[in-house]
Amino acid sequence: MSIRLKRAYDEYSQEDGYRVLVDRLWPRGISKEKLHIDDWLKEIAPSNELRKWYGHDPEKWDQFKQRYYKELKDKEQLIQGLLQRIEAGPITLVYSTKETEYNNAVALKEYLLSQISNQ
Repeated sequence: MSIRLKRAYDEYSQEDGYRVLVDRLWPRGISKEKLHIDDWLKEIAPSNELRKWYGHDPEKWDQFKQRYYKELKDKEQLIQGLLQRIEAGPITLVYSTKETEYNNAVALKEYLLSQISNQ
């Protein structure tokens, strides 16, 4: 089971497996062909209100994750779909922010791993 993270602007690789864009907005200046995504799950991204409140402020990280996880609990069907993909092979969660440590893809990966360990 493998969940990878990759910026939308990083080089595509065959080893990425199933690539899912997990941002609400399309990455600036990049074409669909260059991005090589298999799915775009806008709905799994944090709400606009949460995204704007957070603003990639590391001091708000823990509170952001709590609020985001609460939102994810209402998206059970999307979560189950991702969990099935993970069982089938590697997936890569694609995001666009320059912030590589404190972003929604990192939080989503942690959430998915917690769901796997609870099964």
